[in-house]
Amino acid sequence: MERFDPNLHYRRSVRLKGYDYSFAGAYFVTVCVHEKKCLLGEIIEGRTTLSRIGSIVRECLRSIPDHFRNVSLDEFVIMPNHLHGIVVVGATHASPLRNSPQPGPKPRSLGSIVGSFKSAVTRRVNRMRASPGSTFWQRNYYEHVVRNEKELNLIRQYIMDNPLKWETDRENPAFEGIPRQDEIRDILGDNLNSNP
Repeated sequence: MERFDPNLHYRRSVRLKGYDYSFAGAYFVTVCVHEKKCLLGEIIEGRTTLSRIGSIVRECLRSIPDHFRNVSLDEFVIMPNHLHGIVVVGATHASPLRNSPQPGPKPRSLGSIVGSFKSAVTRRVNRMRASPGSTFWQRNYYEHVVRNEKELNLIRQYIMDNPLKWETDRENPAFEGIPRQDEIRDILGDNLNSNP
């Protein structure tokens, strides 16, 4: 495997410049399996049927609030080779916050939450497959700061409908159409540029 060289392998950051991801708020997160291999399950009649590995992912996802105080999960879906979810940091399900730090100790950042989750899954999967040190997840993850209740509801609906749209999903290796360029624009459409 080729080693990462920042001079050769430039990656544009998808993070908002200057945004503190430890602030309270709701975040739409997408995490993909390495090389987008369909290891988490399959879609049958518009529903995800999880594999043994997919069940591990679900267990680790559901246990995030057990390991991070003031963090909860809203809607999420596990697809054959990726997952989408809403992670709520320092707030309740129904109240996404923007740029408002929690009083008292600062909660952990979104990056540390996602990183911890990915590490826990990788350890368990590699132990199950007797493949220590193997890469399981694609490097990094995608996130979008949820700005208001309207966005939150649109993203929730997208997550719930995702298995029904697997045949045309850009993450589906069998899809031969024109891939969507920007998932969040597909979800929010004209609402993307509206005021919070």
